[in-house]
Amino acid sequence: MDVLINVVVGLHIIGIAALLGGFLTQMKAMSAGTARFVPGMLHGALTMLVTGVALVGLTQANAESVNTLKIGVKLAVLIVILGLVYVKRDEERIEKGVFGAVGALTVVNIFIALLWH
Repeated sequence: MDVLINVVVGLHIIGIAALLGGFLTQMKAMSAGTARFVPGMLHGALTMLVTGVALVGLTQANAESVNTLKIGVKLAVLIVILGLVYVKRDEERIEKGVFGAVGALTVVNIFIALLWH
């Protein structure tokens, strides 16, 4: 079971990398006002959602406790990210505030995962 959990954690990290990487590659475009949400950002956020749910289930199936408050906060942040990226995915230009919010929320989600025990 531990190997499966570690594989899913790896996939979760790949999802984070896709979302954050998509944001970072658009930073210069954001300052020029031409940033857009690339498909990898949506796919990364969806990967994070699916693997996050799987991790909670696998952790509970492994008879380990889950910090439900932490998971709830992380899920809420991810739902906001997904909503913004999904709704604005076809627009040619995304407002700086919206685009910056997605990047900031992604970083917040990472630090919640790392620092909240």
